[in-house]
Amino acid sequence: MSNEHENLKSFIEGHPSIKYLFTGGKGGVGKTISAAGLAYYFASQGEKVLLASLNPVHSLSSLFSQDLTGGGIEKISGMENLYAVEVDIRERVKKYKEQLSEKLRWFMKWADIPLKAEEFVDIAATNPAFEESAMFDNTIDIMLKEGENFDKIVFDTAAVANAVRLLGLSKIYGLWLNRMIESRKEALSLRVKLSFRKEKAMEEIKRDPMIKDLLDMNERIREAKKIFNNPEKTAFFFITLPLALPIAVVKRFIKMVQSFDIPTGGVIVNGLLKREYLKKGKVTEYLVNKYNEQQHYMEIIKRDLWPSVRAIIPLYPTEIIGLKTVAKVAEDLINWKP
Repeated sequence: MSNEHENLKSFIEGHPSIKYLFTGGKGGVGKTISAAGLAYYFASQGEKVLLASLNPVHSLSSLFSQDLTGGGIEKISGMENLYAVEVDIRERVKKYKEQLSEKLRWFMKWADIPLKAEEFVDIAATNPAFEESAMFDNTIDIMLKEGENFDKIVFDTAAVANAVRLLGLSKIYGLWLNRMIESRKEALSLRVKLSFRKEKAMEEIKRDPMIKDLLDMNERIREAKKIFNNPEKTAFFFITLPLALPIAVVKRFIKMVQSFDIPTGGVIVNGLLKREYLKKGKVTEYLVNKYNEQQHYMEIIKRDLWPSVRAIIPLYPTEIIGLKTVAKVAEDLINWKP
């Protein structure tokens, strides 16, 4: 991150070529609200924007009071240039199961193993990484297929642990795939050497679906890494509340994301009580204590994260639902000054 303290407006103006923006942080800190505010701002500037929810528990439909549960890209009613999609991984998981079943059947036939592939597929599909891989594939699809159709794509990611694993796959997949491809080639080459019918063995190598799938996947990862690791194209924003646990998570999260060479955009603090709230009407003891508590944690943010803080979103008196409130979030995000 830059040592110079830039607010969000300055950061955006200084990085006009950034196309893919991610929001991440602990669950419940306001990732969706922040992503929606960013998307709304860019759309209000005349850019065509896609807001994509990668969170398994989608909330864009509630936020915009519009049904987005169909899994496809929908235009947000009442706002020019703004589109949204709640990514549904069920179809991708189903496709994964079919592909895995086909690969296992091929392998078991090749290795003369008299067992049913489906039993192994069911076991593999219960692994959490199975769904994360599906989500990662969907993310790549959006970036590669929709990148030409939109000026900006803002991703509302899952909770912090899932988001790190999701983004980390861009690096881990590459290492794993290269090793898998080489191992597969070695195994097939050995089969050729041991075969009395080399012509038949060579035909099997050419038709091997695992080699083809691994090579295809490897190419997709290479294309994705060009985007994920490019500071001129991608920025990851960390969302926190002025509370101990979310702050600690963000500090760890920054180090983890940077270890995957993913460019960071900065920190957004959400839900801060304004001092003037204490002067309006009857002030309760709870409100005063909450304000003092937040001020304590703001001191920690200033000590540990301040040069990276790009914006502060205040705590609003009403729930953020509908375009008017999202527009207010966008306004506060872009107009905040340190």
